[in-house]
Amino acid sequence: MFSRREFLMAATATSALLGSGMAGSWSRLMAQQSLTEDQLLAIEPTGQLTLIHITDIHAQLKPLYFREPSINLGIGDVNGKPPHVTGADFLKLYNIQPGTPDAYALTSEDFVSLARTYGKMGGMDRVATVIKRIRAERGADNCLLLDGGDTWQGSYTSNVTRGEDMITVMNALEPDAMTGHWEFTYGTDRVQEVIDNLPFSFLGSNIYDNEWDEPAFEAWKMFERGGAKVAVIGQAFPYTPIANPRWMIPGWSFGIREEDIAKHVAEARDEGAEVVVLLSHNGFDVDRKLASRVDGIDVVLTGHTHDALPEPVIVNDTLVIASGSNGKFVSRVDLDIRDGKVAGYAYRLIPIFSDVISPDADMASLIDEVRAPYEADLARVLGKTENLLYRRGNFNGTFDDLICQALLEERDAQIALSPGFRWGTSLLPGQDITFEDLHNACAMTYPAAYRSTMTGQMLKDILEDVGDNLFNKDPYYQQGGDMVRVGGMGYTIDPDKDIGERISGMTLLATGEAIDPAKDYVVTGWASVNEATEGPPIDEVVESYLLKNPVVKLPDNQSVKLAG
Repeated sequence: MFSRREFLMAATATSALLGSGMAGSWSRLMAQQSLTEDQLLAIEPTGQLTLIHITDIHAQLKPLYFREPSINLGIGDVNGKPPHVTGADFLKLYNIQPGTPDAYALTSEDFVSLARTYGKMGGMDRVATVIKRIRAERGADNCLLLDGGDTWQGSYTSNVTRGEDMITVMNALEPDAMTGHWEFTYGTDRVQEVIDNLPFSFLGSNIYDNEWDEPAFEAWKMFERGGAKVAVIGQAFPYTPIANPRWMIPGWSFGIREEDIAKHVAEARDEGAEVVVLLSHNGFDVDRKLASRVDGIDVVLTGHTHDALPEPVIVNDTLVIASGSNGKFVSRVDLDIRDGKVAGYAYRLIPIFSDVISPDADMASLIDEVRAPYEADLARVLGKTENLLYRRGNFNGTFDDLICQALLEERDAQIALSPGFRWGTSLLPGQDITFEDLHNACAMTYPAAYRSTMTGQMLKDILEDVGDNLFNKDPYYQQGGDMVRVGGMGYTIDPDKDIGERISGMTLLATGEAIDPAKDYVVTGWASVNEATEGPPIDEVVESYLLKNPVVKLPDNQSVKLAG
């Protein structure tokens, strides 16, 4: 559709986060503490249709800190390509100056210092302000608001209300459609109950009823916006029953189902669609491959892997849009439709700086209302951290280091495993750790912290399996997420090798001895997908640890070595 050079030329006047264009201007303004909401949201309208995309909010209603990863490896053909570019390399690729707001929003570079300079991001009351302004500027009949899923899960209040707090807030935003992933961990009955009562469409073209082998949900929907017919196809996370407990949703099967998407694209075009949008929770690399193989998709709004990119990646004339996570960003895609097809576009990844964008009063009031019964618990202080606590990173995150340490001590184990979830907010050094902060890292419906014995060979098999989910050279075999975090044990990983050959040098850190494949070890962990897993909830384990160790000071984690 467009070359990178053509895109950069077109985007200079419209992109908020390109260092070669508007970013330089608003970065300097921000540094001078003079950036206004009007300047942050200003954009020259293009065409007659606007897509507004939010995804992977993970039930975060309030402004927060969220550190982007310092390591995000790409394997095979995607090595060194976005989103597998981080830190200083990311800044160089997009011509972003270090120390600027865009550097803070999009990378881990100098994160603590910049976080203290520019403040928290997100907040659904600020997101509401942005969405309302876009609708007011473009006209509501010319806009589609699309939610990419992972919306109802990830906080204490979402857990205890079974997603009701987020459902209430999202209904007030009036989306046109959504798809899902972690939503399904509330179980079949709850998910079906909610979807039956949503005032907008839940789209899941790749979800089938196991008994009848037919679609379980609406696959796609045609909208008329901006004087054009716009087809939106929904794609839920294809590996939900593998990455999450199958027993919670036994009647539904998932999958990528590429042939179904191609069929729906053809159906939509036959019915007069001038624009075809895939609202996806596949993950970026899966969507990149899918776009290369399925013709006729104009825009993929991708989710699941939490990537935030300041410009689209163009594949097979398809714009692949990555809108970040936790409410840090809102994507705006303006489309110029002529002669029944997309003739041009403008894109803007809008950073939600909570100190710059004013909160929408109605939404702020609603958020306070849904949180009110839990405020005393949410604010309860459990400890203080001397470290930056974060989760994102291919091999370890300091919040998981804390969780693993708590598991080792509280469950009296030799080795601890913590899942490589990409949700969980960040805490700056010197911050209190509150009850809410802890639950932002572990709020889920299967939180039992198990304690069992595993052979050394079983431990290697687990690491190999998770490594293949992350580093398989074929994106269709990747499940997203990051590597399982390990406490009490070190190892070496070569991501470029095949399954069974990636993991070596497994060592019990307490003694320095090599892990014996035939020997049993006492292992603790949480978030097992097995039904009837026994053990205390992980939040209780960590809270008990913090009561005895209220000041968190973690050593630098060098237990995982990268080879190859």
